[in-house]
Parts: sequence; structure tokens; C-alpha cells
Amino acid sequence: MRVAERVQPYLYVLPLVALLVFVFGYPLIRIFEFSFKMVRGIDGPWIGLRNYQLILSQGAFWEAVLHNLQLLLAIPAMVAISLLVSILLYERVPGWKLYRVIVFIPYILAVPIIAVVMKRMFQFSGPVNEVLRWLSLDFMALDWIGSPDVALWTVMILIIWRESALGIILFLARLLSFDESVIEASRIDGASWWQRVFHIIIPQMRGVIEFYVVISVITLLSAVFAYVYIVGGGRGGPGTATMVIEFYIFNALIRTSLPGIASAASVLLFLVAVALIYPLFRARRRAAAEESMS
Repeated sequence: MRVAERVQPYLYVLPLVALLVFVFGYPLIRIFEFSFKMVRGIDGPWIGLRNYQLILSQGAFWEAVLHNLQLLLAIPAMVAISLLVSILLYERVPGWKLYRVIVFIPYILAVPIIAVVMKRMFQFSGPVNEVLRWLSLDFMALDWIGSPDVALWTVMILIIWRESALGIILFLARLLSFDESVIEASRIDGASWWQRVFHIIIPQMRGVIEFYVVISVITLLSAVFAYVYIVGGGRGGPGTATMVIEFYIFNALIRTSLPGIASAASVLLFLVAVALIYPLFRARRRAAAEESMS
């Protein structure tokens, strides 16, 4: 009876697990297999590590890697913005219901829609530069889309604006589960707003912040293709200024018909994502163990 009780929950989720393994596991295995082959059509001869050697010798690949790493710089800004806005919404600043709707809208809309709108806004003669010129800030009216030095940072601004909405949702949900008596007691004891944030709110939100950081790392490594494709004019442009690993894989698979190269690049992207995320999970487990011991 005890064995049956332990096994029974797993039987309920077994069909879904089997479906996920088939949908995600089989393609992953095939990608690893293709990365060691010179694929033509649906299969090809085994060539060992030649695809990896070719990728690692290409400057375009390393440029794409550098761009992905630059995009990771957006994570601290995303966390800070999400924390600040979620705390203000939690404290019900005047107009908080309207603000809550406004900040949630970007995450509801599809990425291509947002990217098209933002591309229009950031054109050299677009609304953003027009407002800057109206404010006599002509030196800040840049060629946001057409300049190789600025285009990637424009993509980063777009990503921060949209992806911060998820952080706000997560953080606000965690804040609403707080014991308000603790915060109220600190307010009565004379704690300032910043003291309440840094010594009470943020320590209790450590788990959800770490979760959001992990999700953001995954997003910035492997889910920015739509942003780059639209803002970069479908070419990762101007030039290769917005080329990321996903776009490199897209070019190898679709435009040059090299599935083996695309598979090898996909495997490298997968391994890099795991290498960056695994230490975060280890740190979280260590922190959880310390909390349980204390």
C-alpha cells in the first residue's frame, strides 16, 4: 500500500512527461546527432567534430557570442526596474490600478508587434528623436536603428522594457503574499522606505529574484531572435551589429542550408546556457540548506 501511494502521483503525470520527452527530448537527441554529421537533406555522413571546429574558427560566431553576452548586461536593470515598480504598485501609489495595467501590457503583446512599433519610434526621424530635439537635447538624437554602435543597445532597451513586465508580475505576486504586519511594525518603529526595502522586502524576495534571473538568462541567450530579426531588418544589421547566436543558427539552417553547422551551434548554445544557469541553481540550493539549518 505504501509503495502504491508513492507511485500513484507519478502515474498521473506520466502521460504528460512522456509527451514532453517526445516533443523536446527526441529533437534534442537528433540535434546532437546532426552536429557530428555533414547533413544533406535528412541525413549525412559522420564527420566527428568538424562542424564544431568550423564554427569556432569563424569570427561571425564569436561576434554573435559577444553580442549575447552584452545583452546579459540588461539583467541588473531588469531586476532593479521590476523591483521598484512592483514595490510602488504594492504600496498603492495614486493611480496604481492604471499603472498596473500599463506595465502588464508589453508582456501580453507579441514580440513582433512590439518590435515593429519600437522600430518606428526609434527611427532617426521617429518620435523619440523628435521629442529629444523638442527638449533641445539634439546630442541625444541618435541613429538608434541604423548605427552599428547603437543598434544592439536599442535592442537591449526594447528587451528591458518588455521583459521587465514579467519581473513585475512575479515580484508583485510575492509581495502580495507578505505578512503586512511585519512591514507595518517596521514603519511604526521608524524605518525609512529604503530601510524597509533593503532589510525586509528584498531578503524575503530572494527566491523569486533568483528565479527571475535564471529566466532572464535563458531569455537573453535563446529567446531574442524576434527582437533582432525585426529591428535588424531580417539580417542582424546594420551589418552584423545585432547578430546573436540564434540568428547565426538561423542563417546556417535557412539561408546557407547547413543543418550540421546549425545543429552544432545549437548544441553550443544549449551547453553555454546550462553552464551559466547551473551555478545559480547550486547557489539557491546552498542558500535553502543554510536557511533550513538556521
